[in-house]
Amino acid sequence: MQRSVLIVGAGAMGAGIAQVCAQAGWDVTLSDVEQQALDRARGSMRSSLERLARKGVVRETPGIVLRRVRPLLWEENAPESQPDLTLAIEAVPEDLGLKRRILAALETACGACTIIATNTSGIPITTLSEELTEPGRMLGMHFFNPPALMKVVEVIQGEQTTSETFQAAAELVREMDREPVLVRRDLPGFVLNRVAMTASNEAIRLVQEGVVTAEDLDRGVRGAFGWRMGPLETVDLVGLDVVLAAREEIFRRTADPRFEPPALLRDLVERGHLGRKTGRGFFRHEDGKGEG
Repeated sequence: MQRSVLIVGAGAMGAGIAQVCAQAGWDVTLSDVEQQALDRARGSMRSSLERLARKGVVRETPGIVLRRVRPLLWEENAPESQPDLTLAIEAVPEDLGLKRRILAALETACGACTIIATNTSGIPITTLSEELTEPGRMLGMHFFNPPALMKVVEVIQGEQTTSETFQAAAELVREMDREPVLVRRDLPGFVLNRVAMTASNEAIRLVQEGVVTAEDLDRGVRGAFGWRMGPLETVDLVGLDVVLAAREEIFRRTADPRFEPPALLRDLVERGHLGRKTGRGFFRHEDGKGEG
């Protein structure tokens, strides 16, 4: 059966998810309110595919994979009807109101058998589904950045998500050549982000208190624990503004001190040092490589 997916939001995550689905042979519609975002997404997908092709990770040419991706300008008040979709994924910024509007529009535009997913990294699925008519077919599909390289996807069951939807979504993730992590109880931050946040928050506090440098901390974590990237390299890659917003959201919902953003993280964001995308975060970045 030929799979088809609509992804709303052509930022780094949306483009990456589109690439993963296209590499799996699916028909992909990538939608955004801005043509420039769609153009940037296509360029980033092409660059990623070319790198993967040089490494022998993908056998098809970038052109063949990209032909499966159709760009579409998103009209929120009158989205294009796509009743035969297998899956629709919302991948817009972490704004509750915006996400709810997109999900409601997807419910209207898609057929009754379409699974509706959100790529939120921290907002509870049950909260996002509250305004849907059929919350049973909505769940979380949390991809990690960059989606083209990260091999796991959290599949999160909301309080209203049916077991059929949950299991079907897990199977779709496997068809994407990704490993589903089944999150059976809906809570802020889900599973992997809660683990990563506690580790990186402690790392940031140790640097903040002058106990260790960012460079030494990450070097030690890589060497001692076998991590491919240290916790501070990782937050620089994700974007410190994104990291701060996620921690603020989870801390607001839980009041758990493990998730309270450290002062150093806030300070870097206020100074505009957001990580790789600005050239400076916990490290300086030149030509895509961090320098202490």
